[in-house]
Amino acid sequence: MADRTAPNCHLRLEWVYGYRGHQCRNNLYYTAAKEIVYFVAGVGVVYNTREHKQKFYLGHNDDIISLALHPERVLVATGQVGKEPYICVWDSYTVQTVSILKDVHTHGIACLAFDLEGQCLVSVGLDSKNTICVWDWRRGKVLAAAPGHTDRIFDISWDLYQPSKLVSCGVKHIKFWSLCGNALTPKRGVFGKTGDLQTILCLACAKDEVTYSGALNGDIYVWKGINLMRTVQGAHGSGIFSMNACEEGFATGGRDGCVRLWDLNFKPITVIDLRETDQGYKGLSVRSVCWRGDHILVGTQDSEIFEVVVHDRNKPFLIMQGHCEGELWALAVHPTKPLAMTGSDDRSVRIWSLIDHALIARCNMEEPIRCAAVSTDGIHLALGMKDGSFTVLRVRDMTEVVHIKDRKEAIHELKYSPDGAHLAVGSNDNSVDIYGVVQRYKKVGECIGSNSFITHMDWSTDSKYLQTNNGSGRRLFFRMPSGKEVTNREELKLVQWATWTCVLGPEVNGIWPKYSDINDINSVDANFNNQVLVTADDYGLVKLLRYPCVKKGAKFKKYLGHSAHITNVRWSHDYQWVITIGGADHSVFQWKFVPERKSKEALHIAPQETLADSNSEESDSDQSDVPEMDSEIEQETQLTYRRQVYKEDLPQLKEQCKEKHRAAVMKKREKTPGSGVKLHFIHGYRGYDCRSNLFYTQTGEIVYHAAAVGVVYNRQQNTQRFYMGHDDDILCLAIHPLKDYVATGQVGRDSSIHIWDTETLKPMSVLKGFHQLGVCTLDFSADGKRLVSVGLDENHTIVLWDWRKGEKLSAMRGSKDKIFIVKINPYLPDKLITAGVKHMKFWHKAGGGLIGRKGNMGKTETMMCAVYGWSEEMVFSGTCSGDICIWRDMFLMKTVKAHDGPVFSMHALEKGFVTGGKDGIVALWDDTFERCLKTYAIKRSVLAPGSKGLLLEDNPSIRAISLGHGHILVGTKNGEILEVDKSGPITLLVQGHMEGEVWGLATHPHLPLCATVSDDKTLRIWDLSPSHCMLAVRKLRKGESVLQHKYVSRFSVFVQESVRADVHYSPAALTSTFLFTGGRCCCFSPDGKALAVGLNDGSFLIVNADTLEDLVSFHHRKDIITDIRFSPGAGKYLAVASADTFVDIYNVMSSKRVGVCKGCLNYISHLDWDKRGKLLQVNTGAKEQFFFEAPRGKRQTIPTTEVEKIDWTTWTCVLGTSVEGIWPVISEVTEVTCACLSTDRKVLATGDDLGYIKLFRYPVKGKYAKFKRYVAHSAHVTNVRWTHDDSLLVTVGGGDTCLMIWAHEPEGRREFKQCDSEESDIESEDDGGYDSDVMRENEINYTIKALSTNMRPMTGVKPHLQLKEPSVDERGSRPPVSRALPQPEKLQTNNVGKKKRPIEDLVLDLVFGYRGNDCRNNVHYLNEGADIIYHTASIGIVLNLTTSCQSFYVEHSDDILCLTINQHPKFPNVVATGQVGDTGDMSATSPSIHVWDAMTKQTLSVLRCFHAGGVCSVSFSATGKLLLSVGLDPEHTITIWKWQEGAKVASRIGHTQRIFVAEFRPDSDTHFVSVGIKHVRFWTLAGRALLSKKGVLSSIEDARMQTMLSVAFGANNLTFTGTISGDVCVWKEHILVRIVAKAHTGPVFTMYTTLRDGLIVTGGKERPSKEGGALKLWDQELKRCRAFRLETGQIIDCVRSVCRGKGKILVGTRNAEIIEVGEKNAACNILVNGHMDGPIWGLGTHPSRDVFLSAAEDGTVRLWDIPEKKMLNKVNLGHAAHTISYSPEGDMVAIGMKNGEFIILLVASLKIWGKKRDRRSPIQDIRFSPNSRYLAVGSAENAVDFYDLTIGPQLNRINSCRDIPSFVMQMDFSADSSYIQISTGAYKRLVYEVPSGKQVTEQTHIDRITWATWTSVLGDEVVGIWSRNTDKADVTCACVSHSGLNIVTGDDFGMVKLFDFPCPDKFAKHKRFLGHSAHLTNIRFTNGDHFVVSAGGDDRSLFVWRCVHAPH
Repeated sequence: MADRTAPNCHLRLEWVYGYRGHQCRNNLYYTAAKEIVYFVAGVGVVYNTREHKQKFYLGHNDDIISLALHPERVLVATGQVGKEPYICVWDSYTVQTVSILKDVHTHGIACLAFDLEGQCLVSVGLDSKNTICVWDWRRGKVLAAAPGHTDRIFDISWDLYQPSKLVSCGVKHIKFWSLCGNALTPKRGVFGKTGDLQTILCLACAKDEVTYSGALNGDIYVWKGINLMRTVQGAHGSGIFSMNACEEGFATGGRDGCVRLWDLNFKPITVIDLRETDQGYKGLSVRSVCWRGDHILVGTQDSEIFEVVVHDRNKPFLIMQGHCEGELWALAVHPTKPLAMTGSDDRSVRIWSLIDHALIARCNMEEPIRCAAVSTDGIHLALGMKDGSFTVLRVRDMTEVVHIKDRKEAIHELKYSPDGAHLAVGSNDNSVDIYGVVQRYKKVGECIGSNSFITHMDWSTDSKYLQTNNGSGRRLFFRMPSGKEVTNREELKLVQWATWTCVLGPEVNGIWPKYSDINDINSVDANFNNQVLVTADDYGLVKLLRYPCVKKGAKFKKYLGHSAHITNVRWSHDYQWVITIGGADHSVFQWKFVPERKSKEALHIAPQETLADSNSEESDSDQSDVPEMDSEIEQETQLTYRRQVYKEDLPQLKEQCKEKHRAAVMKKREKTPGSGVKLHFIHGYRGYDCRSNLFYTQTGEIVYHAAAVGVVYNRQQNTQRFYMGHDDDILCLAIHPLKDYVATGQVGRDSSIHIWDTETLKPMSVLKGFHQLGVCTLDFSADGKRLVSVGLDENHTIVLWDWRKGEKLSAMRGSKDKIFIVKINPYLPDKLITAGVKHMKFWHKAGGGLIGRKGNMGKTETMMCAVYGWSEEMVFSGTCSGDICIWRDMFLMKTVKAHDGPVFSMHALEKGFVTGGKDGIVALWDDTFERCLKTYAIKRSVLAPGSKGLLLEDNPSIRAISLGHGHILVGTKNGEILEVDKSGPITLLVQGHMEGEVWGLATHPHLPLCATVSDDKTLRIWDLSPSHCMLAVRKLRKGESVLQHKYVSRFSVFVQESVRADVHYSPAALTSTFLFTGGRCCCFSPDGKALAVGLNDGSFLIVNADTLEDLVSFHHRKDIITDIRFSPGAGKYLAVASADTFVDIYNVMSSKRVGVCKGCLNYISHLDWDKRGKLLQVNTGAKEQFFFEAPRGKRQTIPTTEVEKIDWTTWTCVLGTSVEGIWPVISEVTEVTCACLSTDRKVLATGDDLGYIKLFRYPVKGKYAKFKRYVAHSAHVTNVRWTHDDSLLVTVGGGDTCLMIWAHEPEGRREFKQCDSEESDIESEDDGGYDSDVMRENEINYTIKALSTNMRPMTGVKPHLQLKEPSVDERGSRPPVSRALPQPEKLQTNNVGKKKRPIEDLVLDLVFGYRGNDCRNNVHYLNEGADIIYHTASIGIVLNLTTSCQSFYVEHSDDILCLTINQHPKFPNVVATGQVGDTGDMSATSPSIHVWDAMTKQTLSVLRCFHAGGVCSVSFSATGKLLLSVGLDPEHTITIWKWQEGAKVASRIGHTQRIFVAEFRPDSDTHFVSVGIKHVRFWTLAGRALLSKKGVLSSIEDARMQTMLSVAFGANNLTFTGTISGDVCVWKEHILVRIVAKAHTGPVFTMYTTLRDGLIVTGGKERPSKEGGALKLWDQELKRCRAFRLETGQIIDCVRSVCRGKGKILVGTRNAEIIEVGEKNAACNILVNGHMDGPIWGLGTHPSRDVFLSAAEDGTVRLWDIPEKKMLNKVNLGHAAHTISYSPEGDMVAIGMKNGEFIILLVASLKIWGKKRDRRSPIQDIRFSPNSRYLAVGSAENAVDFYDLTIGPQLNRINSCRDIPSFVMQMDFSADSSYIQISTGAYKRLVYEVPSGKQVTEQTHIDRITWATWTSVLGDEVVGIWSRNTDKADVTCACVSHSGLNIVTGDDFGMVKLFDFPCPDKFAKHKRFLGHSAHLTNIRFTNGDHFVVSAGGDDRSLFVWRCVHAPH
C-alpha cells in the first residue's frame, strides 16, 4: 500500500526570469543596498546585480500590479489584484512582511505611494469609484478614504513639499487633494486655454506648489496650484508612462522608447533613445524609469530591464529579459545539459542557462509557438506552432532544419522517441502524426481514434508505444511507428514509460481532488528516481506529490508564486530543478529540488514565509491512520449557531410593522404591570459545546456562562450575580490575567465581545463589527492589554484587539476548519497560536494583518486545547486522541499519551500542568510532561457531603479546568461545576441539564420545588429555596417503564413520610442497556404526591413525586406528548395532549382511558382545566383555540364573552381575547411559546422564540399591550411557571438548557427600581402635544445646494440653449466703414468718477442674519464674553461685541446646521460645526463636520461622515478630545470621533425618529444623553461600542414619554430634559425621578448648564407676561427660577438658543435675533437682527447713501446701514412683502406685496403716501422711472401696470403692457424713461414703450436704447451669465454696476458670480463667491459701486460684499 502522506522533499524558488512591464508602470527601483526591486506574477523580486542573486517576497496570493518604495528605500509596498486584494509592506533585506493592509479595496490596488516621512501610504483601488485610501501603514489603520474619480487613476503622489497634500491623475483628469481630519478633499486641475483636456499618465511634485505631469500626447504639463501654467511640447513622441524625481532632477520614459533627463526646473539635460542602442529594437516602449546618481534603470513593455550608466549612455546593459505579450506555453529541457527552452506567443524561442541564470540564445519565428521538444541527442529542437506547422532548429546555432505544415490547427504537444528515431506531433485536430527523424522528417504514421484534441503524450522506453491524453479526458495507446490503436490492454501491462507527463492514468490518480471531475491541471512531470511528481494547474499552484499516487485526493505540498495558470512544468535532465512557466505572467520560474535527506538538515532554515502555507495542505483523502473523529468533537464541529432572526434585526422588523401598529394604538393600550422580576439563580453551565470557560476571580468567586448571561457565583453563600449585557448565547469566556475582568463572546449576525468587571458587572468595552455568526474563542495577552478573538464565519477570522480602545489591531482569515482555541504568547504579545480541526497554526502580527504558518507534524490531528509553556517557544497542545503534543517553535518535538479520548482542557501552572479529558480524569503533570504526578477521577463515591446536587454519571467528560485557591475547578459536559480539593474530595457546586432542549416544567402545588424534564432523557427535581440544588434525578426509559434506581438525597426535609429517603442504590442501572427517551412535559398532582411525565415516544408515566418510582405508564400514541395536566381538586382525571392532534383523558384512580378529544387540525401546544374539572381549554400549533368537556372529550363551542367568565384553574394558553395583547407587532417572525398566570391573577408572564421573558398586566386585552421585558435566555424560552405563592417565576430555555429562577417584586417595593427590564418597544402616541416649530424642525428636508432646483416656476428654453437670430449687421449688409451713428452705451453711467474702473473681486464684509428658526443651541460666547459666535447659511460668524466687526469661517460647502464650542481650557476657541450633505459616500458632497479655531479661522480637522442628509447636533466631551455627532439619516446615527486624528471611535443607530440634541455630560468622556421625538436615551461609550438605555418612566405615576427637545445636567448623575409640553423631566441615571411641570408654557427648546456654578438656563416658547418669560435662570436642582422678559415686542417669544457668560445671558430667538440679557438688571440688548422668515424677495439700495432696504415674506421691511453695521429701522406691514424700490431722489419707497397690493412710503416720516391693489397675485417687481414721473408695477398676472405719480396719491392706473407670455421677473427703465425692458418666466425678454404699453419688436431699435439700470437675467448682452449646469436650476437675479463694466448674478445654487458686462458669449469667464444657501433671490450694487448686497431665499440672510476695484 503506497504511502499516503505528502512527500518529504520540497522545492525552493531559486530564480525568476522576467519582469512585469505590461499594464504596470513605475514598478522598478533601486533600494538603499543598490539592489533592484520589481515584481513578476505574484512574486516581489529583489535582484542583486553585482552578485547576480535574487531574493523573493511570497506574501501575495495573486498578481502584483503596483509597487512603491519607502523614502528610506528599504521597505517596499506592493499591491495585488483579486476579489479581496491587500497591500503588503515588506523589508527588501529580509523579504519578510512588516505589515498587511486589507479590507478596504476591491478588484485590485492600482497605485501606491509613501509620503515624505514614510509614515503614511496612499493606495488607489480598481473598483468603480477608484477609491483613494490613506493608511497609517504600521498600524494597518485607514486614516481617510474617498472616491477617487469616475474613471481610471494612473498615478498618485504625495506633495513632498507641503504636508497633507496629494496629487492624482488619470483618464482625462488631474486632481489635487488635501487631507484634513478624515477627509480627503479634491480640487480638479483647471486645464484652461493653456493645454488640451487629456489623459495624464504620470506625475511628480516639485517645490512651490509646482507639479509636473506626463500626458498621453507626449507633452509635459506644468501645474502651479491647481492651474495649468505651461506645457513642455513634444517632450516625448507619444505617451509618457513614467516619471521619477531624484536629487538631480527628473527622468521621464515614454512609449517612444526614449528616456529623458531634466534638471530641477525641468530644463532638458539629455535624451537616451533605447531603440538606437545595440539591444534596442523598433517598438520598444518604456514603462518605468528610476534615476539614482549616475545609474538609470529602465523597464520596458516587453519584460526587459536595462541599466544605463549616464556617461556611457549608448551602451545600456540588458540585465533581465523575459517573454512578452500573449501566452507562454512551450517548454522543453535539454537531455544532457542544464538548459531550458521556452517558446511563446511573442514568436520568440529562448534558451536559458539554469546554472548562470541567464538567457543564452533567442530566435524569432514567424508564428506563435505552442510547444517544444529536444531530440534525445540534444541536437534538434522541434517547435509546434499555433498555425498547425512545426519547425525543427539546430540547437547549436538556431538554424532551421525543416518546416512542415500538415495540419490546419495548433500543435499542442510534440515528443521525440527515446531512441531518437521518431517525432510524434499532436495537434488540435484530434490526431498524432509520426515523423521519421532520419528521413528528414518524413511522415511515417498517423494515430487516429481520439475524439478530441491531443493534450499530452508519452513514449515507452522501448519506443514501441505512445500513450496520449485528450481534451475530453480519455487516455489512448498506439503502436509505433504505424500509429495503430492498441485496444487489447493486456499487452500494455509490461510497458515501461520513458517519461510521464500525462495527467490521466492510474499512477497519477492522486493528483485529482477526490470529488471533482474538473480538468484544471495543465501539466505533470514525474521524477522516477525520487518517486515524486510535480503538477501545475490553473490556480497558479505548483504541487509536489508522491509517485505513483493511486488514490484520488493524495496529500501534497503546494507552492505559490505564479499568479494565474501555469501552462507547463518539467524536471531538468538531472532532476536538480523544476522549471515552471506561467501563461499570462510570461514568466519562467526555476525551483531547486531539495530531496528528503537534505530537507532534514534544512529544518533550522526558517521556511519561506507565505500567507498561504507552502507546507503540506490538507487534502480531503480519508487518512487511514487518523483516529476516528470523536463523537463529541464531531458534534461540536457541526454546530452552526445560525438564527432565523437575530436580535439586531428587530428594529427594522418593527419599523416594517409600524403601520399595523399605528392602527391598533388608537385604542387604549394596557399599562405595564406594576410588579417586576429580577434574575435570582440559574441552574446551568454551558459545557456541552464550550471549553475552558470557567475561572476563579480575584475574590475567589467563580465566573462562567450559561445562556446569554455571565454568571459570578459565590460558593460560600451559594448566590449568583449576573452580567446581562449580551442578548444571545455566550459561546466563550476568557479571564484577564489580573482575574478581575472577563471577556465573553456571543452569537449574532454582527456578534459582539463584552469585557466586563466581575465586581461591578459593568461593561468596560464592547467590541463588534468584525465577527459574523458568532465568536468561538478568546484569549487575553499576558499584560492584559490585548485580546484575540476567533469568529464562526467560514474563514474563522482571527482579530487582535486593543480592547480598552476598542480598536482592531490586526485581522486575518484563520482557517477553513473550525478553530477551537486561540492563545497569545505570554512572552511576545505579537505572536499567537490557533488550534482546531486537523491543524495547529503559529501566527505573528504584521501591521493590520497576521501571518500564519502551520505546525510541522507528521500526521495532522485535531487539537482541542493548547497552552504556552515556560519559555516563549514551548507550546503544549492536547489532541482528540488523548495525546499531548510538545512543540518548539513550529516543530513537533514529541507526544505524550495523557488520556483515553480527547484532551478537552489544560491549564499551565508555575511548575507543571493540569489536564482534563473525555475520560473524566483530572491529571496533574510536571513541567515537561515527563511524569503524571496525580490523577483525580470524578466519581460519585468521592462526592463531598456539601455538594449542591448529584452527579449524573461517573467520569463525565471534562470540558474546563481552572486552578486557584487550593482547588481545581472542573466543568463537565453534563453541565456540572465541581470543585476538587487537592486531597481528593469533590464538591458539586452548580448543575443544569445536559445537551438537548428542556421543555417540561412544573412547580409543586405547595412546596418550593419544581420538576423539569428534558431531551437529555432525565427527569429532575430542583429545590427552589435558598439551598438551590438538584434533589433527585432519574433517567427516562423508552416504552414500558421499569423501575429505575435513583438518587434521593435531602428530600426528607420536605417529605416526612418517606422512609426510603436516604436509600442509595448501586449505580449499576445507569449503565444498563435499555434505550432511554427524552420528555417534553410534566405536571404535579394537586396534592403534590404524584408527578406525571410525558415522553417523546408517545408514552407517559406517573411516578411517585418523592422517590420517582413508577406508579403507572401508558403508551397509546406514536408522537411526542406535548402537555399533560391533572384536573383540579382531587386530581381525578389526567389530560394528556400529544402531537398527533388528540387529547386523551385518563381516570387516574382506575388507570383507564375514559375519553379522547378529537377535532384539532394541528399538534396540541397548551392545555388548561377550569376550576370545576369539567372543561378543557386547548391551543394548537395552528393558533386555534378549542374547548372540550371532560371526561368524554366532547367538543364545545363557547362564545368569547363567556370564555372570560369561566374560572380557569391555571392559564398557560397563549390564545384568546384575554391575552390578545401578548402577541408582538412582529408576530410573523416570533412565536409566543408559553405563558403562565400568577396565582393572584394579576400578572401574566410569557416566553417567546427570541428568548424574551415579558410581564403583562392581566387580562391583556387589546393588541400590542405594554410590558416589561427581560433578556437572559438566549434562544427560545420553552416554559414559564409561577411558584405556588407567586414569589418566584421559573423559566426554562430550549436551546440553552438553563433553568432560571426569577424573584418576583410585587408592586409595593418601589426602591427596587433599578430594574433590568426594558420597557415596551412601542412608545405612546400622545407625545405631549403639538408645536409648529417642533414640527417644522422635525420635518424639514435639507436639500444640498448641488441638487437644488428652480425657485420660480419657469417654462421655456433656457437662454444659453436658444438659437440666436442673426442681427442685421451680422448678415453682412453693413458697409465696411460704418457711417452710421456709433452704438449708444448699453447703460447710463452716471454718478461714477471720471475714470471707470472695473471690479476685480468681492470680499464678504457683513452678514445680517442668524439661523434660529430650525436650529438650536447655536449661539455661544467666546473669549470671556468679548465675542459671540453663531452661524447662518454656510458661514460661521464671529462678532466682536466692542467693535461690531464680523469675521467669517467660510470653509463649509453647504449649510451649517449645528455649532458647539469646546469648553476645555486646553482647546480655547475651538468650534465644531456640522453641515448638510447628501449621501454618506465620503465624497465631497458628503456631510461633514469642521473643527476650527474661531480666532484664526484655521481648520483643525474635517470629519466626513456617513450621516446622510446632514449633521444635526455636535457636542465636545469633558476633556475636549472627543466629539459627538448626530445625523439626519433615517437611522439618526450617533458617532463619536477623536477629532484631532479624524478617527471614528464608535457609531451606532440612534433612534428610528428624529434626534434633536445629543450632549456629553460635562464631567465625562463616556456618558452622553440624546433626546428627540418621543425619546430620551442614556448612552455609555465602552471601548468602541455605544450602549444605551431608554429612559424608564414607570417610576412616576402616569408619566408618559413626550417629545424631548433639550438637555442639561446636574451633579450626582442628574439629567434634565425639556419637553414639548413645557415640562422639564429630571432623571437620576436613566430613571425618571420627578417632573418640573410647566417650566415654560410652551416647548422648552434649549437648556444650558453653566460649568462654573452649575446654574441652568432654559429657553422656551411663551407669551411674555408679568411673572413669566421665555428665558429662565434656575438653581442646580431646577427647583427655583427667575424669569426674564425679552423686550422684542413679539406676541410670543420663542427662544432657540441660550448661553451664559459672566453676568450675562446670550439668547438666540426663532425670529433671528440675538439678544444679550443682563442677569442683574434684566436689561436686553439686541446684538443681531435678521428676517425671521424668508425668502427675502425685495432689495432696494439707496441712490446716494450706503444704506439699503429689504422686504421679506415675514411681513417686514427693514432698513440696514452698512457703515454702522446694523439695522436702523423696521416696519411691520402685516402682509408678506415681495419687492421694494427707492425713488431716484431717495425720498420715496415703493413696496409690492404678495397679495397684489402696493404701498408708497415717504422715507423721512415713514408715513404712507399712497396704496393701491389692482391685482390679486404677487407683485414681482416695482420701479420708479428715472424722471420720477411713472411707477411701473409688474405682477405674476403676466402684466405691468403704469401709474402717473404726478397726479397725486390716488394712484390711478394709466396703462399696462399686454401679451406678456409669463410672469414678470425683473424690469428696467431706459435712461430717458420712455422704454421699459421686462424679463419673464418664459426665458423671454420684452421691451415696451412707456407709458403707452406698446411692444417694441425691432431688434435694431432695441439695440440703440440706453438703460438706466440693468437687472435682467435675459437678453443677448448677458447670455454668458448662464452656466452649463443650469439644467435644473436658474440664474435668478442680476445687477449691472453703475460703471457699466461688471454684472453680478445670483442663482439657485446659492452662488454669487461676477462677470464683465456685457457678456454676449456663452459660458463667460467669471469669479464665484460662496456662502449663501440655495436660492439667491436678489442682488444689487450700492451707490458708487462700493458694495454688493445679496439676499438669500433659504437662508433669510443679507450678505454685504465689498467691491475691490482694479487699480488705475
